[in-house]
Amino acid sequence: MVYNTIDSPAAWHVPEMTKDPSWRFQLDPDAQSHMARNIVSAFDPERELFDYRQADFDLGPGMDVIHAAARVAHFGCGLAVVKGLPRHQLSEAQFRILNWAIGLHLGVARPQGAKSQYLSEVRATGMNYRSPGGRGYNSNAALDFHTDGCDLVTLACYNDAKSGGQSMASSSVSAWNTLLAERPDLAEVARETFYFGRNTEEAPDEGPFYGQPLFDEADGRLFGKWNRNRVRTAQDLEGVPQMTPEQIECGELMDDILQRPQIMLTMWLEPGDLQIMNNHVMLHSRTNFEDFDEPEKKRLLYRLWLAPPDSVQLPDSWWPFFRSVEPGTVRGGIRGHEHNAACHAFEKRQAETLGMRLGSGIRPTQP
Repeated sequence: MVYNTIDSPAAWHVPEMTKDPSWRFQLDPDAQSHMARNIVSAFDPERELFDYRQADFDLGPGMDVIHAAARVAHFGCGLAVVKGLPRHQLSEAQFRILNWAIGLHLGVARPQGAKSQYLSEVRATGMNYRSPGGRGYNSNAALDFHTDGCDLVTLACYNDAKSGGQSMASSSVSAWNTLLAERPDLAEVARETFYFGRNTEEAPDEGPFYGQPLFDEADGRLFGKWNRNRVRTAQDLEGVPQMTPEQIECGELMDDILQRPQIMLTMWLEPGDLQIMNNHVMLHSRTNFEDFDEPEKKRLLYRLWLAPPDSVQLPDSWWPFFRSVEPGTVRGGIRGHEHNAACHAFEKRQAETLGMRLGSGIRPTQP
């Protein structure tokens, strides 16, 4: 089959992003103060996340800036950074609720792991990233380039590390174009099915692994996925075909391309920074880091996985993970082991607030 180079705002290279200010946003002091006052007023330490409603939060002009950043991430270059969340005007618990409030305005939060958590604390807790059930966000290890299991991901920095922890982002669209130009034979391989392990986080109605290609298209858009760690753990699972030599070579070349200076954009997230990323066109990673000894200074970021109301059609091959490929639906996430009636009620209520539909959970008929 003949594949084409993709022309997209997300098909950038580092020199272009370095010169382009359109993906960087700043909250002014008035917007910060308005946001902080509202969060302090709405915050109740006795309330659970699901007890809050979008209507509880008037985030003022700062939310307009965040919406604009989300549009750039979703439909532009795939990445945006908003600086100036009022981190120093809020306690750690209040900053956590600020992130939840932002999510209530941007989409339907998706669960992120075995415990079906909807807001993850990205901090080192001693997790072994390379273990069968390992997750990178609870370790201080350097991470493989990967996509998260949602349409949009937000990452807000409360504390940075003592040293290290640099954030990296690479365009999967540019990676595809490079792969196609250098090794069209391996570009063909990247359109074949690879198998990804669920790392013991599967819901009761899911198997321990799923298959999908690294690249596919829908409605003229290219969608990318890669996660070496999940592909590696899948190889130890019963029923998973062993990778072919061509697939191994394809993965190795992907890792090489993603780390090239022209492809890999590096940045430091500072306290009060909010990073927004489109997982369908971006792959991301992080260097290892050294933490502070004092608990109150340790590296801490808050991560949300979101299904936004203006999402686009996904390739049918994305269904095994996302469980819905229709635009504007609640999809993606890791439902895990504790996805219960309260989770369903939250998702239904939030979807209704945003005019979205719940995914049917029915796989499209294959041609």
